[in-house]
Amino acid sequence: MEFRGRGQSDKPQHRINEQIRAASVRVVGENVEPGVYPVKEALAMAEAAGADLVEISPNADPPVCRIIDYSKFLYQLKKKQKEIKAKSVKVVVKEIRFGPQTDDHDFNFKLKHAIEFLKEGAKVKAYVFFKGRSILFKDQGATLLERFVDALEDYGKLESAPMLEGKKMIVMITPKK
Repeated sequence: MEFRGRGQSDKPQHRINEQIRAASVRVVGENVEPGVYPVKEALAMAEAAGADLVEISPNADPPVCRIIDYSKFLYQLKKKQKEIKAKSVKVVVKEIRFGPQTDDHDFNFKLKHAIEFLKEGAKVKAYVFFKGRSILFKDQGATLLERFVDALEDYGKLESAPMLEGKKMIVMITPKK
């Protein structure tokens, strides 16, 4: 019995050779004259080439098949998927929390971290958290966030203006390319 790793089903991904049920197929591949052939003739062409007839587009009319070694075909598919995954960008959001009465030393310390995050390519979500009755000092929170955004002007750009969500005043900053 063949061992199948995690995530692999027992059903093959593509129909190959005798598993192809269509009466005629469109054949493509290297060293092959592209065209529509009966399945028996396409199988004979694949056998003569020493390869497999692989159904790559079963929903087309007629289905599209490629004459290629099946293991090589699977390898190429995995390689393409890996490249696509590597090219996709993962957005990381780093949070920085302030209080409405944050002093200069704490502000500069958090500013230094935000600069590092933006240089790494992460988004920065800075917010002022209002505890209890400190919600009365909304203007201080807005001023603090505006000062923060101005200090980061060289490293990132403002994505959304400071806005109040419950007890938090939030601002998003994206890195400059």
